[in-house]
Amino acid sequence: MLLAEKYVERLEFDSYEDFYQNFRVKVPENFNFAYDVMDTLAAAQPDERALVWRDEKGAAAEFTYADLKRLSDKTALCLQGAGIQRGDKVMVILKRRPEYWPVILALHKLGAVGIPATHLLTQKDIVYRCEAADVAGIVCVDETALLGKVDDAEAALRQNARGRGQAPFLRFKAFVRSVHTPAAANPPEEAARLRKAAGAPAAEVPWLDLNAAVEREERAFTRPGQVNTNGDIMLLYFTSGTTGMPKMVRHNFDYPLGHIITSWFWHQARPGGLHLTIADTGWAKAAWGKFYGQWLCGTAVFVYDYDRFDPKAMLETISSNKITTFCAPPTVYRFFIKEDLRKYDFSHLRHCAVAGEPLNPEVYEQFLAGTGLPLYECYGQTELTVTMATWYPWLKPHPGSMGKPAPNYDIALVREDGTDCAMGEEGELVVRTDKRRPTGIFGGYYRDEALTRSVWHDGVYHTGDVAWRDEDGYYWFVGRTDDVIKSSGYRIGPFEVESALHEHPSVLECAITGVPDPDRGTVVKATVVLAKGWEPSDALKRELQDHVKKTTAPYKYPRIIEFVTELPKTISGKIRRVQIREEDGVSGE
Repeated sequence: MLLAEKYVERLEFDSYEDFYQNFRVKVPENFNFAYDVMDTLAAAQPDERALVWRDEKGAAAEFTYADLKRLSDKTALCLQGAGIQRGDKVMVILKRRPEYWPVILALHKLGAVGIPATHLLTQKDIVYRCEAADVAGIVCVDETALLGKVDDAEAALRQNARGRGQAPFLRFKAFVRSVHTPAAANPPEEAARLRKAAGAPAAEVPWLDLNAAVEREERAFTRPGQVNTNGDIMLLYFTSGTTGMPKMVRHNFDYPLGHIITSWFWHQARPGGLHLTIADTGWAKAAWGKFYGQWLCGTAVFVYDYDRFDPKAMLETISSNKITTFCAPPTVYRFFIKEDLRKYDFSHLRHCAVAGEPLNPEVYEQFLAGTGLPLYECYGQTELTVTMATWYPWLKPHPGSMGKPAPNYDIALVREDGTDCAMGEEGELVVRTDKRRPTGIFGGYYRDEALTRSVWHDGVYHTGDVAWRDEDGYYWFVGRTDDVIKSSGYRIGPFEVESALHEHPSVLECAITGVPDPDRGTVVKATVVLAKGWEPSDALKRELQDHVKKTTAPYKYPRIIEFVTELPKTISGKIRRVQIREEDGVSGE
């Protein structure tokens, strides 16, 4: 069943121009993805597979649309019993556990707000998020260390609230059991024992074993009237900015419909397929590739649950599970091309996409040579839908390019004074929203109107990213405004230098940053992870510098090269250049 057809005027187009000018999303009043899409699919095709889950230890589970309806209904009843209702905020820290999907659907059914979060949060991070968003509940995995951090956060919240003469907002905690946790084990009890031994105050809010509660639940779930309007908050994502604490990106209930473009035209998901996006559920990429668009387009979602990325294991997973469409950040493909791709069966894999940061052309060419599959790039932000600009089926591949704009988006490149850039001129990428507002664009930063106005004013949303446009209308990413290096009067984008380095066989990964220099103001630094069989040396540094000079403009070569064993990354695989700068004593992001 292809429900996407219900929400667009048409899905077939003759050309990119036809697509850009005529694609339209039809947003119904009070749209709710859980009821209008998932429950509809459960009624129409109850036995069709919807979610396929595997983990690195060999555990497996499959869920039909009927399964997800049943589990989300029961989960909604459990949340209701804990007092969660429309508008309440619930932080969800479930990694890639299969319970994530019923929990988020249950929150949608109640009109509550999901706050996906990573398990890497510290106690301080959890406290900040709970106070910033008035979090009413937390659902997390059963890892003892994480449960302890949540209990520590609860105690801190209680103490902070008493200091202000208020009641702490957090009133509900639930944990999800791993299939590998012994039935007799009590993870919250073990976390409490360790905290007591460390002298930490006892937690007051009891832990609910969500798996057991869902299994016990026998009541029938009844939709509680009108649970939302399109303008209500459905998801909140905490995302780091250039200064200050993380900001809260607000996405409303019409957000899922913006991902029809993501799934159908970029991922090229089709009915009966099986799509795998590599992303932890704590990040917005999971919404783009593991949830909304795939089911709207009739394809099942595949989840590979792992703690440490292993390229061989991932390639075998793609092969043995007959994945049809796949999406990952460039880092993953950089590791893939170092393997013998001929050893794997890619006969079912018909489309591969890449997002998160720009793709180096060398990686594109080597993956194409090894698999016969081109990589389709994309540009997006947590504040937007992922396909603000991408390669579409009608476009000729331009490795390293962001592609062309999505039909929802009126994008432009502007100078600092707001005037339009000329062809080939670098400028900030902006979205003009005065004439049309893209389906799925964020509703602003929650509880921060000043911050929202600073990036979105006069009918223009400022992305903070620098790019340029070629004569064919393709956009090319240069870097974040904070990543662009100004050295001796030149502006140097990190991506071009990284791409040049990636052409050298010794380079597995690299990151380009700027470091202060008394003469030039800033000089280019390359932090490099070497491929197998290569050893750091001064001679190799000189060889890499000469290689960059020959590959791109000589002034862009890295005057400083540091060899490291690994680069700092987010859990979604993005290189954290900000951490490299901080370690080099460069302030700001």
